[in-house]
Amino acid sequence: MSDEVKRHVKEVFSKNKQAYVDSTTHKKQSDLDGMIEWLKPGPSHKALDIATGGGHVAKALSSHCGTVFATDLTKDMLQNTARHLNSQQNIEYVVADAEQLPFLDESFDLVTCRIAPHHFPSPHDFIEEVARVLKDQGRFLMIDNVAPEDDELDEFYNHFEKMRDYSHVRALKVSEWEKLFRTHQLSVKKHLTRKKAMPFSDWVCRTLEDEADQKAVEELFKQAPTGAKSHFCIQEENSRVQSFTIDEYMVVVEKHSS
Repeated sequence: MSDEVKRHVKEVFSKNKQAYVDSTTHKKQSDLDGMIEWLKPGPSHKALDIATGGGHVAKALSSHCGTVFATDLTKDMLQNTARHLNSQQNIEYVVADAEQLPFLDESFDLVTCRIAPHHFPSPHDFIEEVARVLKDQGRFLMIDNVAPEDDELDEFYNHFEKMRDYSHVRALKVSEWEKLFRTHQLSVKKHLTRKKAMPFSDWVCRTLEDEADQKAVEELFKQAPTGAKSHFCIQEENSRVQSFTIDEYMVVVEKHSS
């Protein structure tokens, strides 16, 4: 199961590599500024950005840290990102699986992962690896889409994400992430959840080329139960879905070995 999921991820991201460099969602400056503010990276810090995608976080970190390692499962994506960021001299690029990182224990002061963990088959293995490669008192910052705590809304959310992108595995609930952090001696220092507005057309076309597939997702939105329409703020105009919102979680945790 896990290998098949990872093959899907590579297919989707190889095909859409430039879309993730250009994506307005992924290069949102206020997000990147917020990450720097929360982490306070410095020149003595060695940082790791997991599932770097278009490299936006790695680039932001590289202006503050001594060295940044940008990793991604998808070589095509990473190659494209390396070309795009060729002026940043202190970024190293490594093809790596988030659930089996090729680094020694306690290698990094800072670890980041943004808008990616919902593609990982085993969030438990991912957090275990983050905790392993972090130095004691090192910090991990994650931003990802999360499912609502309500089971029906959780199911609706993960269903439409999977329809639109077959490499989507599952967005966890905040309560599930918190449990994983506790299990791996990572204490939450700061967190927030917020609504993220998504332009429907840009979002659906980034991974679906077939018009019939795009329409199927739109129909699901249009026929959504009242509770889902309300929670996800589904906006329609002239019988077309214009936009919706999803829940996003931003969190910083600190490692404490003892």
